[in-house]
Amino acid sequence: MPQMKYTMLCLGDSYTIGEAVEEHERFPMQAVQMLQAKNVVFEKPVIIAKTGWTTDELMQAIAEQNPVGSFDVVTLLIGVNNQYRGRDLENYRNEFHALLQTAVNYTGGNSNHVFVISIPDWGVTPFIAQDAKHRTREQVAAEIDAFNKVNNEVAKALKVHYMDITAHSRQAFEQRELIAGDGLHPSGEMYKHWASELGAGILKHVVND
Repeated sequence: MPQMKYTMLCLGDSYTIGEAVEEHERFPMQAVQMLQAKNVVFEKPVIIAKTGWTTDELMQAIAEQNPVGSFDVVTLLIGVNNQYRGRDLENYRNEFHALLQTAVNYTGGNSNHVFVISIPDWGVTPFIAQDAKHRTREQVAAEIDAFNKVNNEVAKALKVHYMDITAHSRQAFEQRELIAGDGLHPSGEMYKHWASELGAGILKHVVND
């Protein structure tokens, strides 16, 4: 009897597509590799993500690409570019809610198989020195926290799982190995932490559901 292969859809921006790291270092790929070691087999994750995307741009891309069928797992990580561009929080709330409902729909309505990942804090990276708006590390942290408060509230409302990786991302201020060579995006080492959390969640809520 052939072994069951699970499917995963990952929606987001640069953090999901793995800007500045190799494909195998992306967090969806690392999660799948970790699960493979536990004899849980996944097909290659379907990723709809691009560096720089905001919520509305992700919504448009999903509509255009229109993945067919349902998925065993769906992840959503979006909002850093809304924050970076100075977008409105209520606009983010509305568009994030629509995106998360779409994510739930892609699991056939099983919210227990959906994972929202919090926005990491880019303010701790060397890139902060190049910020066109000259925001301080503290300002960025406060704005990221405000956006994460919104996506956490929406996640609770739709009864999906929430992975708070923001505190870990802030360790990059002192642990530079957590930052990729471009001085902005996470390294494979940081993604390993996210992948471990996601893998544990999948084992608990999907495989052993």
